[in-house]
Amino acid sequence: MKCVKCESKAVFLDPCLCKEHFIKNFEKKVADTIKQFSLVKKDDKIVVACSGGKDSTTILYLLKKFHGNVTALAIDEGIAGYRNETLVDLKNFCKLHKVKLQVVSFENKFGSKLDFMLKDGGNPCTVCGTFRRFLLNKHSKEYNKIATGHNMDDEAQAVLMNLTKANTDLLGHSVPITLPVKGFTQKIKPLYFCLEKEIAAYALLMGFDVGFTECPYIDRAYRQKIRDELNQYEQEHKGTKKNILLKHLDVLKNLKFEKREFQHCNKCGEPSKHTVCKTCQLAENIKSNLVK
Repeated sequence: MKCVKCESKAVFLDPCLCKEHFIKNFEKKVADTIKQFSLVKKDDKIVVACSGGKDSTTILYLLKKFHGNVTALAIDEGIAGYRNETLVDLKNFCKLHKVKLQVVSFENKFGSKLDFMLKDGGNPCTVCGTFRRFLLNKHSKEYNKIATGHNMDDEAQAVLMNLTKANTDLLGHSVPITLPVKGFTQKIKPLYFCLEKEIAAYALLMGFDVGFTECPYIDRAYRQKIRDELNQYEQEHKGTKKNILLKHLDVLKNLKFEKREFQHCNKCGEPSKHTVCKTCQLAENIKSNLVK
């Protein structure tokens, strides 16, 4: 099958594009999202939350190309046979592209690796998500923006998850750029309108040395159930994921969210809705269970 823009062989079928035109089309989509939602300003200092996977590596590369002033920040949760391997890929990529990299670990901050924290059970996504968000925010304060590799699949899943769990107060987080809140680094998601399969194709065509393995805890995640159902619906009704996000953004214009007021956690000093933040509460509970 030929490319719809030239006579070359297509390497991507939806739409049919050759390597050159697919790369140009993909990069333009990301650049257009950045421009449309004013994700990046000229003097912004940007840190990219990186895992070593295809999504965060792709946005790290593109922000370096488009903006220049970027740093990579990786969180080592301590997942054997997974995170240690992706971090090798990330370190090699950052060295090759001359990007500064900072790695922060659960073990150094919370005293244990995630695998050890979960040895007696527990929800891996709750523990990992809480601690990751805490460390990303704590170590990004010197930057104007923190970019993540969240893509269209991720965000459509998040919208449905928050609706099915009645977490309507979290719907405002599934946006290309979060509102500025004192104490929190503003988040941007330049891959907001890019499908996961497009990002995978881009990473392969660009020759990024990244693995395509999933977190070993994915089978215990609620997100997987939503993901599988949404993928099936997308296959039967093309454009479903994009339609979810477009309608979501449209609805958000007419919704009013309560202004979030934060105090400071008595233990760590980070922003919190309570005298002791969720991160410190969870860390204490895990520590107590491990001692028993």
